[in-house]
Amino acid sequence: MNLDDSPEQAAFRARVRGWLAGHAPAMDSPQAWVKDFGVRRGDEEEAFLQKARAWQALIASAGFAGVSWPVKFGGQGLSPVEELIYSQEEAKFGVTTETFDVGTKTIAPTIIEHCTDEQKARYLGPMLRGEEIWCQLFSEPVAGSDLAGLRTRAVREGDHFVVNGQKVWTSGAHYSDYAMLIARTSPDKPKHQGLTCFIVDMRTPGIEVRPLRQMTGATHFNEVFLENVVIPAENVFEAVDAGWRVINTCLAAERAIIGGGHRGPSFDQLRDLWRASSARLPAHRDALVDAYIGEQVLELLDMRIQTALTRGTEHLAETSVKKLYHGTVINRTARLGNVLQDTVEAMTDDERAYWHGEVLRVPLFRIAGGTDEIQRNILAKRVLHLPTAK
Repeated sequence: MNLDDSPEQAAFRARVRGWLAGHAPAMDSPQAWVKDFGVRRGDEEEAFLQKARAWQALIASAGFAGVSWPVKFGGQGLSPVEELIYSQEEAKFGVTTETFDVGTKTIAPTIIEHCTDEQKARYLGPMLRGEEIWCQLFSEPVAGSDLAGLRTRAVREGDHFVVNGQKVWTSGAHYSDYAMLIARTSPDKPKHQGLTCFIVDMRTPGIEVRPLRQMTGATHFNEVFLENVVIPAENVFEAVDAGWRVINTCLAAERAIIGGGHRGPSFDQLRDLWRASSARLPAHRDALVDAYIGEQVLELLDMRIQTALTRGTEHLAETSVKKLYHGTVINRTARLGNVLQDTVEAMTDDERAYWHGEVLRVPLFRIAGGTDEIQRNILAKRVLHLPTAK
């Protein structure tokens, strides 16, 4: 494992850090910006979206929105390592591209690999500049862990498809402009072979988005109902019934970004809380040490992922392990912060609400992007090659 950047990577990191230092603070205060969609509500979410669009447009103009995208599509044509470095550095400045990551980091690579030149020209530019937000219409009530078991149907009628079905847990569907949809087009074929991916305009008649109220009070996730939704045949990714191959490109890209900047409260935030506490119990100190160790382990996993990317080798084990451990670290730090804030007198209501919200959104990190159980299955089957239980 390489613990240090190569000279070229170090130079890129320094350039990113210098640019962020000069621009990120001007966008908003870090404390206000870093709050996750899991705790935003109503007008607060809309205000964030406006700031997020402005930030995305700014980093696009500076060349940092699509670091690993081909130059002809507006990117820098660099490797996934530089993409990872940018994510790591951005996370330190309290700003985020999370609003657009589904599009720019998972759907865009899929469009680049599987779509026509006309589709690339139409969708990639607005996505990169933050003019259009994308979501994924993948999971269903009976097809979450087993995506190939989905029931949403797309029936060909001349030059278009008619889609009927239901999706669930769709992040950002209520503010998204476009979606990548996977539906069953050939029910007579084996379940992995009869699927097709589509580009969908979320304003198409027949699409109903119903926000799901989370225990934080926010509504970031949604149910999406599709009733006789008409999709032009030209909006197919690659080819009819090629959906499983297409969707795996998207899911592979999603796994790759797991190694980006850490989400959730940092050790520095916890240390500051502990210092302000009126009750510094030995148990709190021990938990603080555990939080520091957890953050350092995540940093080391980042280095392993970066090393694998540099060598062009498989990094499935590292990303799945980090996904699992990240949820554990977030759970510990959020709960410790919530305990410590009760011992700090000089705290605002917003600060207290932040720590309560962090505890409530912990399950998000253990479900989104593949549940803990899915990650364990990946490690067991594809990394350790363990036999299937009979």
